Amino acid sequence: MKYVFFLLYGAFTLQLTSQTDTEVIRNIYSYSLSNGQSYQWLDHLSNQIGSRLSGSLGAERAVAYTKEELQKLGLDKVWLQPVMVPKWVRGNPEFAYIETAPGETLSVNICALGGSVSTPLQGLKAQVVEVQGLDELELLGRENIAGKIVFFNRPMDETLIHTFRAYGGCVDQRGSGAKEAIKYGAVGVVVRSMNLRLDDFPHTGSTNYGDTPVNKRIPAAAISTNHAELLSSMLKMDKNLKFYFKQNCRQLPDVQSYNVIGEIKGTEFPNEIIVVGGHLDSWDLGDGSHDDGAGIVQSMEVLRILKDLNYSPKRTIRVVLFANEENGLRGGTKYAEEAKLNKEKHFFALESDAGGFTPRGFSFDTSEKEFKTIKKFENLFIKYGMDNFFIGGSGADIGPLKNGEVILAGLRPDTQRYFDYHHAASDTFDKINKRELELGAAAMTALVYLLDNYKL
Repeated sequence: MKYVFFLLYGAFTLQLTSQTDTEVIRNIYSYSLSNGQSYQWLDHLSNQIGSRLSGSLGAERAVAYTKEELQKLGLDKVWLQPVMVPKWVRGNPEFAYIETAPGETLSVNICALGGSVSTPLQGLKAQVVEVQGLDELELLGRENIAGKIVFFNRPMDETLIHTFRAYGGCVDQRGSGAKEAIKYGAVGVVVRSMNLRLDDFPHTGSTNYGDTPVNKRIPAAAISTNHAELLSSMLKMDKNLKFYFKQNCRQLPDVQSYNVIGEIKGTEFPNEIIVVGGHLDSWDLGDGSHDDGAGIVQSMEVLRILKDLNYSPKRTIRVVLFANEENGLRGGTKYAEEAKLNKEKHFFALESDAGGFTPRGFSFDTSEKEFKTIKKFENLFIKYGMDNFFIGGSGADIGPLKNGEVILAGLRPDTQRYFDYHHAASDTFDKINKRELELGAAAMTALVYLLDNYKL
């Protein structure tokens, strides 16, 4: 395939005609690595704005900043899509200790799980029962759980090479642990952090009480992996020890936020839409550089690179910075609802929400027939270290667009370090490598370019 392409570089304009896909992709990578904007955008987002929990001032400031930056790109249209989001606040820092005897305590690191209720004002102290999973609750029964704190201590499976599979194998205890423990009379829940290494950082994340009445809900916290190991070892010596924790979180009424959207109108098929995006919100412990600041700036960069290279897309290319992925998925749901209401036709959607590490490939949620054609593009990426195109998941925010017609995809970076930082205070800008971030932006741009020229 050959296309007319223009390259803008510095003060010079060089017209390149009849470029092959290989040449176009090389120019995309060269431009991203030598004239990238993603790292500077992320620096501001992380260090000048910081955490962006839904409903917070940080989230509000991030909406204003990214909208302004998209407007500077000279896109055909930039707008805000209103969406109501939950407002959960952590309050004062949590405090916890293990008590082996009156006055004999060891402090441990915890953090409240998102959506959790607070402890009583004086805190909560009780005996602990350790389990490895939700199914053990029924085996133990109410007689062994009532009045106690349930300690979910199933670790991520370190033998799995694909770390997201390891995460998926144990995250149910965080998401549903409190809801299930309530049924057996537990007074609180402590969950081992979703982290493959042993360290002192507790990792937050949502917990879901389902339809449990508010006055029946129990507080839920995550404990660092080091202190999960400590608690488990101490329980083996003394099953009567007690655990104390105090947290001050609150769930407030929903507030209005926005999806931030910008687009370049297609020249041949303007009613066919390609979406590239990530989620603008983050948890409140760090600054959300990997989750998902990286995906936000990479997605913005796709449109900037194409715009700077004077590429005129055939289809409309749209960047969507989704609100509220972390504790509600309201942004992705709202976008899909509005798209259906407006009878928009989405052709392809690509999400980056797996960190800003070295890109290794893409996963696709599509038919076998479509994938066979897309798989042919893999050879164009091998020289850039991208040699893994496979059928799998895509991204949470674009998931609601799935209708059997839209091709969905996710950027798949190297994930071996991702869960060191995921949902923790350690997810900060200093953990970002500029070159890795820019390689991801280039890979996304190249794939969007190819799918824009994809023939059904």
